[in-house]
Amino acid sequence: MKNAGLLSQICLLRDFRSKRASSWDRTGGNEDWIIIPSGQTQVLLEEQNPGCIKHFYWTYIENKEDPRLNIFRGLVLRAFWDGADTPSFEVPLGDFFGISNGQVRPIRSLAFTTNPGFFQEAQSSWGFNCYLPMPFTNGARIEIENQGNLDGRIWFHIDYEMYDKSSVLPADVGRLHAQWNRENPTETVVPPEGKKEMQNLSGENNYTILNVRGNGQFVGYFLTVVNFERAWWGEGDDMIFIDGEGFPPSIHGTGTEEIFGGGACPVNEYSGPYTGFHCIENRSNYRWWGTNGMYRFYLTDPLRFRKSIRATIEHGHGNDKANDYSSVAFWYQQGVNKNLPSLPPLAERHVNFQ
Repeated sequence: MKNAGLLSQICLLRDFRSKRASSWDRTGGNEDWIIIPSGQTQVLLEEQNPGCIKHFYWTYIENKEDPRLNIFRGLVLRAFWDGADTPSFEVPLGDFFGISNGQVRPIRSLAFTTNPGFFQEAQSSWGFNCYLPMPFTNGARIEIENQGNLDGRIWFHIDYEMYDKSSVLPADVGRLHAQWNRENPTETVVPPEGKKEMQNLSGENNYTILNVRGNGQFVGYFLTVVNFERAWWGEGDDMIFIDGEGFPPSIHGTGTEEIFGGGACPVNEYSGPYTGFHCIENRSNYRWWGTNGMYRFYLTDPLRFRKSIRATIEHGHGNDKANDYSSVAFWYQQGVNKNLPSLPPLAERHVNFQ
């Protein structure tokens, strides 16, 4: 019964208490939002006992000022598990929920969804949802720091379970981690003299999505590519090296569109349970020019590593393209990884309009 599928779990009367942290108006009024002043940090959830977050939602209403830096990349989301003093994720709020270079599109995956609100004149609103479970045995803290120049206003819900005993969570349950990375622009590799194309037989110059040590499972990522050419930018193979292995890695792909479940060189946006090209800007009606956002979630086929994982992707065939690559990787690992790099400063996270 326990392995019969997702919906089969609903009828099991497990031992937990249901709770929610939210931005509801404590006066009883209808101002059900929080304001995070510039330069300040707001705690969204803080618990001392065992539990598991099941759903994280937030929304905003766009002001006339451009929110793409101040809201999406100026607000920094952090999560601390089990009393750790270092965050298991420290990611721009928008990127964590799949916003590609400040451009919002619907997402219909099982891990994340983005749903529209209203749209009028210079205002708009979207609702963002994360369904990746976030377990903890000795407390949790979720916070947002506003590193932008404008105050941030958001509505939020965090739905979670609380347990009387930490033994409710098995010892092999991992902690959710997330990491943002960017390379702008990627460094072009020139073929050796006399050769028409690069033959990449090492993966050394690939764009890095994730490179960590630990014992865990890689469960997916969002990838954004801002393409500076008016032509197809892909052809890049994914290469995922597990537990320090050499080339060729255990996971070696055949091209970018194959990773994200599409046909050759997608020009139309799509979104599904596990894969999607949810943002294809086609700027000024030039195919593939501008912002391209995509995702792959390994929800039925997580990538197991016991010592380390290095998830990479070529930027073009043999890394022959110089574009703006950014990503958010998601993985579970045993315990808390205290060796993750700090998030780059806001100036290095700017939205790319080129």
